[in-house]
Amino acid sequence: MRQYKTEEIRNISLLGSSGAGKTTLAESMLFESGLIKRRGDIASANTVCDYFPVEKEYGYTVFSTVFSVEWADRKLNFIDCPGSDDFTGAAVAALHVTDCCLMVVNAQYGVEVGLINQFRHIERMKKPALFIINQLDHEKADFHASIAQLKERYGSKVVVTQYPVACGAGFNQVVDLLRMKMYEWGPEGGKPQVLEIPASETATAEEMRQQLIESAAEHEETLMDRFFEKGSLSEEEIIEGMRKGIVLGDMYPVFCVSAAKDMCVRRTMEFLGDVAPRVSEVPYPITDNAEEVIPEAKGPLSLHFFKTTIEPHIGEVSYFKVMSGTAREGMDVVNANRGSKERLGQLFMVAGQTRTKVDALEAGDIGATVKLKDVRRGNALNEKDCTWTYPEIDFPEPKYIRAIKPANTADAEKMVEALHRMSEEDPTWVVEQSKELRQTLVKGQGEFHLRTLKWRLEHNDKINIEFTEPRIPYRETITKAARADYRHKKQSGGAGQFGEVHLIIQPYVEGEPIPESYKFGGQEFKITVRDKQEIPLEWGGKLLYINSIVGGAIDARFMPAILKGIMTRMEQGPLTGSYARDVCVIVYDGKMHPVDSNEISFMLAGRNAFSTAFKEAAPKILEPVYDVEVAVPADYIGDVMSDLQGRRGVIMGMNSKKGYEQLLAKVPLKELMSYSTVLSSITGGRASFSMRFSSYELVPMEVQEKLLKAYSEQEEADE
Repeated sequence: MRQYKTEEIRNISLLGSSGAGKTTLAESMLFESGLIKRRGDIASANTVCDYFPVEKEYGYTVFSTVFSVEWADRKLNFIDCPGSDDFTGAAVAALHVTDCCLMVVNAQYGVEVGLINQFRHIERMKKPALFIINQLDHEKADFHASIAQLKERYGSKVVVTQYPVACGAGFNQVVDLLRMKMYEWGPEGGKPQVLEIPASETATAEEMRQQLIESAAEHEETLMDRFFEKGSLSEEEIIEGMRKGIVLGDMYPVFCVSAAKDMCVRRTMEFLGDVAPRVSEVPYPITDNAEEVIPEAKGPLSLHFFKTTIEPHIGEVSYFKVMSGTAREGMDVVNANRGSKERLGQLFMVAGQTRTKVDALEAGDIGATVKLKDVRRGNALNEKDCTWTYPEIDFPEPKYIRAIKPANTADAEKMVEALHRMSEEDPTWVVEQSKELRQTLVKGQGEFHLRTLKWRLEHNDKINIEFTEPRIPYRETITKAARADYRHKKQSGGAGQFGEVHLIIQPYVEGEPIPESYKFGGQEFKITVRDKQEIPLEWGGKLLYINSIVGGAIDARFMPAILKGIMTRMEQGPLTGSYARDVCVIVYDGKMHPVDSNEISFMLAGRNAFSTAFKEAAPKILEPVYDVEVAVPADYIGDVMSDLQGRRGVIMGMNSKKGYEQLLAKVPLKELMSYSTVLSSITGGRASFSMRFSSYELVPMEVQEKLLKAYSEQEEADE
């Protein structure tokens, strides 16, 4: 393969709902470009893009796949992305390194939820987009209904560039409004005949071409002047206007294709080479230091790594975009994120598992390399004296959490190692070793997402695993002041143990002064603050620890031991074993022995005095509450609201967006454990949601009673 210049490169994300035909379209593009000699298909599990075992087993795309084709002196770099919302992380990563998106629409169903969800990422990241309507040969295909749905959702920006003469089993003709020709295919597709537009289609074609010209002219003043002067534009002028409109996000051209029959695939690639934005036409990348990176072949070399796969017999395959400069084999580079040195080995143009060795890749190009020592997703490899690093990819927050353990405990270490390796491939699989819950947690985008992870562990790594609902990270706190004392005394020959601690606890409130005295049981306790420590807790909240000892009742050297005892009890709260937080502890009296007192004695005395006082201080359990944002079609808004309220959710607001409603709510984490599955069931898969931690709130009394009972029963069972 020859070395392509920056201006000859086009980088395109291939997006759309599951079943729209993205992988089949990729297969036809690879076939037409000559990279493969025979087209594979999903049913036969032999496509270039779906090459991982789990993809072959289930017949759906799990990972994004990079593939490159050469067409008409252009290099088209595609990233074929999964359509399921559960694997949306792959689409987000692809959008970071591509310059536009080709949205594949299923002509049977029109605008589906997967396309809508992915388009939200496109709008958020301000990426140019084009549409291609696929499966026009299907008996239920309806091109005009699909166009109507696109225009209803995305407005006048949607502009038809081609249209089919007929849909369904007889589909084999497309009118091209740019060239004003009709393309016709034989049963095998491939190279078409180029014909004059028949008289029956002339009026329709002229009217639609005029709409295309007007839309193209809107984005360039000189083109508008020529249009007013001549009443029309040439093909080159229309392409110029279209490309500018696409870059501005003001135009979404629509193409036609039957990927399965290889009809109009060649023309699609030619279109993309002409109208897809060049690397130099889209906003330049910005580094973490707010520097603009100009994609110049002669600039300093900088590679941004956006994807890693683990492949048998090879190990890690690292995918990158050349942000600046020209990458060549054998170059010495520095990992700007980790400080380590690397040497670039072989460079490849890729098409799924197939890697074609290349000598160099210029700025703007996408490629892969292997056998790097210390490179992770998101890292930048730069030539000496270049310090550019790039913002982290903003992946969606997890929405589905399960505790995971191996069926055989001997496989625990092997399982964790495999999970971390898989997380490198798909960063929306999040692995957490929870010290608090004493569980290994895996977090993902939905049940489907984690089911795929389970399949890979069991089939690829031969580790049988079990999923369970994770424990909830509750917190414990107090709502009033209480007092307690505890004497620890132990004598077993020789030196004994003795320590006595008297303390008062009260709720911690930021900035609130400590009272000068307290009354308990008709007795007054004077407080003199001799020392004060405000301790931020790892799990949130604070502990305020006050030394109010007078007269040397407890030596100052034992105060840290008392604190240590209190902290150990806060790490395993008295009510449910959850972390305790937001407590003020005042040690005001005690006793010690000249021989038997030591640190362990006062640690145990402090721990037990705190536990007793905590239970007397009207303790409460707090639960994590999340901000939930649901994007739902208006038809389902009532059902979704009712379901959220049944989950103890509080509706905070509602906003109308393009074609859907945005519902905002606060919902306890306990009630969200299987929400992704339920929401999909309620809305037929047409809604999506995100969740983000908000705060800890008091649980209702009936919930607290259930939690206390469950914890008590568990403790009895453990004894």
